[in-house]
Amino acid sequence: MDYFKNISYMISHLFLMLFIYSFVTHRYSGRKTIAICFSSFLTLTITDSLKLNLFKESGACYFFVTLFQIIVTQFTGILISETRDNRALFMGLTASNYVIAGSIATAIFFIYTHNMAVSLLGGFVIHLVIFLFLFVKIREIWLKCYEREYMKEWWELCLIPVFFYCGFSFLSFFPYTIYDYPETSLGISMFIITMFVSYVVVFRYIEGESNRAEIYWKNTMFKTYIKGLENQYHVVEQSEKNLKILRHDMRHYSNMVESLLSQGEYAEIKKITEYIKGVTDDNKVIKYCDNIIIQAILSQMMDKAHSLDIDIKLDTIIPKQLRVSDYELASVIANLLENAIICVKDFDEKDKRYVDAKVHCTSGHLLIQIKNECEKEILFDSLTGLPISKKGNSHGLGMQSVSAFSDKIGGNIGCFYDNKIFQIIVYAKF
Repeated sequence: MDYFKNISYMISHLFLMLFIYSFVTHRYSGRKTIAICFSSFLTLTITDSLKLNLFKESGACYFFVTLFQIIVTQFTGILISETRDNRALFMGLTASNYVIAGSIATAIFFIYTHNMAVSLLGGFVIHLVIFLFLFVKIREIWLKCYEREYMKEWWELCLIPVFFYCGFSFLSFFPYTIYDYPETSLGISMFIITMFVSYVVVFRYIEGESNRAEIYWKNTMFKTYIKGLENQYHVVEQSEKNLKILRHDMRHYSNMVESLLSQGEYAEIKKITEYIKGVTDDNKVIKYCDNIIIQAILSQMMDKAHSLDIDIKLDTIIPKQLRVSDYELASVIANLLENAIICVKDFDEKDKRYVDAKVHCTSGHLLIQIKNECEKEILFDSLTGLPISKKGNSHGLGMQSVSAFSDKIGGNIGCFYDNKIFQIIVYAKF
């Protein structure tokens, strides 16, 4: 019986690491990630001998060893995860529930067949079917939600797998096992079905929240883009009108210049030429970059800053064709510039009402650097390193959008606050 349990637990640990490896985005290389998962697998397998063989009669040993194994399992998921946050914890806890369902199926096979080989093979098949089904049906949806994190309720969602795991443990393994009370197998099976149905609802909810947030930011970005185009249209229209007036009056200016030349009034002629130059400069349409979408967004943000008497020192290298999505990059630029404008608009001192902005998008890299004065204390999230909004849950989504974009293109975000200067840098190498 101990031999059977040891192999059964070993199979469970194998699929547990396989779940975590497959459903978590990796921080390290594939080889290093496999090495970490294999080390955890060995640790779980070795510690099984304590509760199943050496101290099998001790309930305390079973409890504390199981607790240690839970910590090792969840730490593995967080360690190899690219984000190392509550999303990784949720997936680690969920993987434990999927695997325990296979372990219970193995026990039920043994109760009714009394054949170790058939039970282990049946349990392995159940594990494999669950894994393949979830890999095909759920993995793509999950990773999409994982990479585009807009939700703040992940800690609450983690309670779902926690309570399911505790329910499975107390019903099937501790303090009495399913082998001691085989008549509970039907109820436990229904509990497993309930878990899978619950997870279907949870994943649909997660996907729906992700899509809702994505649509919201797309609509916000398009609204900004359209407004930017409208502003550009009005600027061009007004410039054309002013230049038409200037062209109409040029013959009068020409006659005035000829008259002043004959009189030797060169100072007055200089004033006329400076006036003409000023009119042409004032009606010149400023081109910030070659990409029409980014140009529209930058025009909108620059007009907003100008209306608030804020100086934006802009340095851009943005070609017509980009290595990233035009709309997503435009949304990121709009979010970061808007945050900076909001931060400095209430300053009384003119020298503090500025934003330094650099956006370079070449064939080799993307660099976004925004710097501005900030007198309010900034709190940073200990996991993501991003600023935490003090205005409630409905705020701070713009920074999450920037983070999701950075994760998508394999970039890095750095936020710094020193001597009342806030700076954020987004960098990605293509």
